[in-house]
Amino acid sequence: MKILLLGSGGREHAFAWKISQSPLCKKLFIAPGNAGTKQCGENIDLSPNDFESLADFALKEHIEMIMVGPEEPLVRGIWDYFNKNKNLNHIKIIGPSAEGAKLEGSKAYAKAFMAENKIPTAAYQEFTKATLAAGLAYLNDQPTPIVLKADGLAAGKGVLILEDREVAKAELENMLNGKFGAASERVVVEQFLSGIEFSVFVLTDGMHYQILPVAKDYKRIGEGDTGLNTGGMGAVSPVPFVDETLMQKVETQIIRPTIQGLKNRNITYKGFIFIGLIKVGDDPFVIEYNCRMGDPETEVVLPRLKNDLLELLDSLYKTDLNIKAIEQDERFATTVMLVSGGYPEAYEKNKKMSGFNIIKNSILFHAGTKEEGENILTNGGRVCALTSFGDSIEEALQHSNANAEVIQFEGKNYRRDIGLDLI
Repeated sequence: MKILLLGSGGREHAFAWKISQSPLCKKLFIAPGNAGTKQCGENIDLSPNDFESLADFALKEHIEMIMVGPEEPLVRGIWDYFNKNKNLNHIKIIGPSAEGAKLEGSKAYAKAFMAENKIPTAAYQEFTKATLAAGLAYLNDQPTPIVLKADGLAAGKGVLILEDREVAKAELENMLNGKFGAASERVVVEQFLSGIEFSVFVLTDGMHYQILPVAKDYKRIGEGDTGLNTGGMGAVSPVPFVDETLMQKVETQIIRPTIQGLKNRNITYKGFIFIGLIKVGDDPFVIEYNCRMGDPETEVVLPRLKNDLLELLDSLYKTDLNIKAIEQDERFATTVMLVSGGYPEAYEKNKKMSGFNIIKNSILFHAGTKEEGENILTNGGRVCALTSFGDSIEEALQHSNANAEVIQFEGKNYRRDIGLDLI
């Protein structure tokens, strides 16, 4: 099978690493890829959002499957673009239709979907510029902290958690007046839930589903979960507090109603659902849906998955997903993300990297990297991830942290405490 993988981050390197191991993989292309994905297939200089160029390439190279890594092509309707063209609709797109991608692309849509299907989530109201006065009045009655969410995609920056009601009012007005561009033309005001977060990943053909290894990520830049939010500083899998009882609740109260809700709306969905959850007391609540895998969670989930990933993806179009069994490595996996100095604020690129050839006991996944001649340079805020196994979180983390010291580039920063709060 000839595969085209879209994206350029650590998630995509993890996908490329896993897909390239499959006997079913005849040829793997990555658009645009990074310095690491090049080791698993052939990078091509195409944007994941340029559907016309992707279609031309797919036809020329006889691509049979397109694995969509990031959310934006899905929200923009890549599935619909290919499916509605008779010359392209034979290509298997891994990801939902544009309607299904609204679960991530619109917070208000996702909230309405959850309410309709009685899926536990925080109470909310939504407001636009036309209803700003009502929104300000609503905030007067809300306990703090107050959660404000831009309705659309805002590059991970559209969620504010505010302790001061007057600040929340000012921020609501700022958001509705374009703070996050079109993404905040509608704002969801949400009840704050106090608990501990974790991530569940579901692979579905829209009728059946399989649950992949559970993970927990760490978003704040500083150790002890301090400082600014980032795209993710690391992840761990499995998650010790997510026991069989809690997962049974997740499956019956959240996963099954989600799949049934997709069926009820006649939504085509052949891909991943990332469910961001919070455990409040003994019960799970949905924080958000994503219509693709997360990053850096993918870097711990896929290494623990023993199945042939390409076989699983192909089963989405063969309607035999329900007879598959997910096999997973029982050991702990930890991912530590190396980031550029200054990240998540202003940071420099093009820093020469070294140490790759002396890594031991870890899998290296490139994220923001590029090749220039014989050198590998930094090319983003999150530069690379180191995933390691161990019989305990401590052992796995020890391997990742040791190799984080081996990789060298100017301004390197990373957290040394990934997963230690779970021990």
